[in-house]
Amino acid sequence: NRGIDATVIRLDGAVEISIRLGVADAIADVVSTGRTLRTQGLEPFGEPLCVSEAVMIGRKGAEMDEAKQVLLKRMEGILHAQNYVMLDYNVSRDVLDEVAAITPGLSAPTVSPLANEGWVAVRAMVPRKQANALMDSLSALGAEAILATDIRIARI
Repeated sequence: NRGIDATVIRLDGAVEISIRLGVADAIADVVSTGRTLRTQGLEPFGEPLCVSEAVMIGRKGAEMDEAKQVLLKRMEGILHAQNYVMLDYNVSRDVLDEVAAITPGLSAPTVSPLANEGWVAVRAMVPRKQANALMDSLSALGAEAILATDIRIARI
């Protein structure tokens, strides 16, 4: 159509490595973030060829069998996980009540004693959008080794 001399080769899995192997000069691949492409030294260019989303559709009022319920729970778990991060930090037991008040988790933070007497490790699930502000507040209260970790799947 556009006068481009090209041969289309269908590949499945690890498509991004085909350029390094000399199999392709350019690729079209389904990506979420493009991180794997960049890891291979590639950069997306141009506009996306298409944008898609996964949806589960059912008839209104239809009963869901166990397999569909499991699939729906798993999909919900991925969607919930995208809204939260796990905060881990070490803090003096003296300020535990204060830090627990700002990072209560869903029901309560997980608190574990550390080898340094008087110190504890705290772990709490927090809203992703609040993570940086919470880390600032924790640091101001003396928390150390503050880490925010992505959550892949959650059941809330």
